[in-house]
Amino acid sequence: MELKYSDIRKQLIQKENQWTDDGTAYVTHYLQCRENGSSEYYQNEAHSYLEDLAHEPQFNYEIPFKYDVPFPPPEKPSFKFIDLFAGIGGFRIPFQELNGKCVFSSEWDKYAKKTYDANFGEVPFGDITKIDESKIPNHDILVGGFPCQPFSIAGVSKKNSLGKKHGFLDETQGTLFFDICRILKEKKPKAFLLENVKNLKSHDKGNTFKIIEQTLKKLGYIVFNKVLNAKYYVPQNRERIFIVGFSKEYFNESIVFNFPKPPESEHRIKTILQTSVHDKYTLTDKLWSYLQNYAQKHREKGNGFGFGLVDKNGISRTLSARYYKDGSEILIPQGRDKNPRRLVPEECKKLMGYPSSFKIKDIGVSDTQLYKQFGNSVAVPVVREVANAMLSFMNHGPNAKVETFPVDNIYEEVLNEQGKKVEVSS
Repeated sequence: MELKYSDIRKQLIQKENQWTDDGTAYVTHYLQCRENGSSEYYQNEAHSYLEDLAHEPQFNYEIPFKYDVPFPPPEKPSFKFIDLFAGIGGFRIPFQELNGKCVFSSEWDKYAKKTYDANFGEVPFGDITKIDESKIPNHDILVGGFPCQPFSIAGVSKKNSLGKKHGFLDETQGTLFFDICRILKEKKPKAFLLENVKNLKSHDKGNTFKIIEQTLKKLGYIVFNKVLNAKYYVPQNRERIFIVGFSKEYFNESIVFNFPKPPESEHRIKTILQTSVHDKYTLTDKLWSYLQNYAQKHREKGNGFGFGLVDKNGISRTLSARYYKDGSEILIPQGRDKNPRRLVPEECKKLMGYPSSFKIKDIGVSDTQLYKQFGNSVAVPVVREVANAMLSFMNHGPNAKVETFPVDNIYEEVLNEQGKKVEVSS
């Protein structure tokens, strides 16, 4: 009988606290990197962890096995990338579709780790601030949707866990952006893709973004940015800034990178709604009354705060991580005789553009955590377009018209689902 990842996983993760133990991250990264030259970064810790974990002498993790997960690693990747602040893998899906191999992932939330592992067969490492950048494998592209904490412009910064200072990087210490910078400085990938909220550009009168851009340029990158709206790809108004950088060691400073132009398309939220939904997602009379009264008070004050009752023929507001609290930003009408309801997690999955094969059921993650995960996620189709543009630019130059790349067979359905023309390599 062929051994599967799910068989090995039963040995790897046996207790709840192992989701916060980097031992499982070392093992799953080692297993995924056995064939691409990056396993040496994980081998010693993985072997040590498995010696303590394997209770059965016949348990042999070195023999070949099959990844029985929705998004297994490509067998013959054409480039390597790392996935920082990985969440549930919204960046990883598009870059794997383009035949990229993820050689390192990091995410601090244990519930997001569960969702990530269920779909990719890999447990991300935890707190990025405690990870030595020299122990991260070499890679071609760094990707991540980093949280933006307040920047210390005056140079007053708390000590990071490594206790290091990097000259001009001092200005960003105490923020998670600093951890991206120290990895870029150490590993010098050819390119990076970062994502953040639209307001990053205007935070602190533009000083925050100025520091970010200047820091990335001092690290040796040509930097481009643009605010993109997911509404052209999914029925949701979701504006995010995307920052792309190319290393001066590989690209001329005069290059111009063009972000993808959005398609001329119109989306309707009714296309993602389920026809039958459990009553537990319908707002209680008490909550619905509270939301209506709250909105009325703000209308009387001339404010625009309040719930968002969706027009099913239109698009929704932005899905946020707080959606689990009351669902007020996106409420689905159910007729005059019934209170509106929240989206169910499967609908949130579609609203964020995740493929149908993305697994969220029976993985030990509650609705509350799933709402947080999708609210914190990137919109997958937007990342897919930017990733396509980046790889096309890197492989064929600024005037390239090629927009399809070798894709593993398992992803053919995923791209077709998004209305793409797919060319699958042999």
